[in-house]
Amino acid sequence: MPVVGRSAAFFDLDKTVIAKSSALAFGRPLYRDGLITRRDVVKTAFAQLTFRMTGADDRTIARIRDYVAQLCKGWQVEQVRQIVAEALEELINPYVYAEAAALIEQHQAAGRDVVLVSASGDEMVRPIGALLGVTDVIATRMAVENGRYTGEVEFYAAGPGKVEAVQKLAGERGYDLAESYAYSDSISDAPLLEAVGHPSAVNPDRALRRLAAERGWPVLEFRHPIPLGRRLREQRAVPVAAAALGVGVGVAIGVAWYGRYRRARTTAG
Repeated sequence: MPVVGRSAAFFDLDKTVIAKSSALAFGRPLYRDGLITRRDVVKTAFAQLTFRMTGADDRTIARIRDYVAQLCKGWQVEQVRQIVAEALEELINPYVYAEAAALIEQHQAAGRDVVLVSASGDEMVRPIGALLGVTDVIATRMAVENGRYTGEVEFYAAGPGKVEAVQKLAGERGYDLAESYAYSDSISDAPLLEAVGHPSAVNPDRALRRLAAERGWPVLEFRHPIPLGRRLREQRAVPVAAAALGVGVGVAIGVAWYGRYRRARTTAG
């Protein structure tokens, strides 16, 4: 009899676990302080929307990767981590979907490992995971030398990179992907959803909603962002089952912009 491997649950981040785009969340305070222009905000929002709605070819993925890498070049890693820690409470914590947090807890209670899978930088995704009690993260990793980003990317968790990382982790830990779960809102993550036996579309964009209907995948609607502290006090998250209807590029850019803001303020001071 063949040995049955363990199963895991893989969660995308923006609009799946948190109710907003992390990049745009960081962009607002930077724009308010005059550190980025309205054109920057609009351009980034449009690029992110296009990517999430239609996916991206290899050339587009490479262009975004290289832009983020050069934007972060020379920054101190510890400075970025401090920026993230200071910003999480205001910009991320109030926007975690209660339904996502409850679903993560359900998978953990069932004995499954939960993994956040995001194109966003590891320095951002890992602290968000900590808020949720999730220690396993697949995220973009920047090359570091002498405590500073070099302008190179060691691993970019977008496009095929996401699926390759999931498959590699499954091989290392003995996950049975046919018995595993994945959740995302974007058609760009169709390969990730197709890689597991139990995919679900969460707040799906139009293209993913259509694909889910064609494949008979469950569609979940998450509608209740609640600060984790409040949710834990109440212990009454919105039931995930009630949300069923039948069946991170951005964060890295946001961290980069916020770091520019911090650096400018430090220099000015």
